[in-house]
Amino acid sequence: MARLVGIDIPDHKKMYMSLRAIFGVGPTLSERILETSQVDREKFARDLTADEINRIQKVLEGYLVEGYLRRNINDNIERLKRTKSYRGMRHSMGLPARGQRTKTNSRNARGGGKRRTVGSMTKEMAAKIDASKKK
Repeated sequence: MARLVGIDIPDHKKMYMSLRAIFGVGPTLSERILETSQVDREKFARDLTADEINRIQKVLEGYLVEGYLRRNINDNIERLKRTKSYRGMRHSMGLPARGQRTKTNSRNARGGGKRRTVGSMTKEMAAKIDASKKK
């Protein structure tokens, strides 16, 4: 199993698809990496030689991927929170930061989870919900 930038690349996929398992590598960057390192895009990851793996690794060092990219993104979000910008405040409250509506959607961002019907309930159902909220 090939290992690039600390990630095990899937063996059963072709290289142009298996490189996308790395955080920060999408379709275009995957093609560019394979072209620069002169590796056939249709070759399976299990068929790579050590020389080809080294060439791909060398090209990947020039890009922000995996841990460095995650750290960079988190640092940017923390900077927004520290400066108390609008986007930073939305991040800290766990709300959508890019202008999406929150009245009906953004169930995950608001922590709503499963949809609950509120309209017509029996008294037993209302009591059960109240009891679960108090816990």
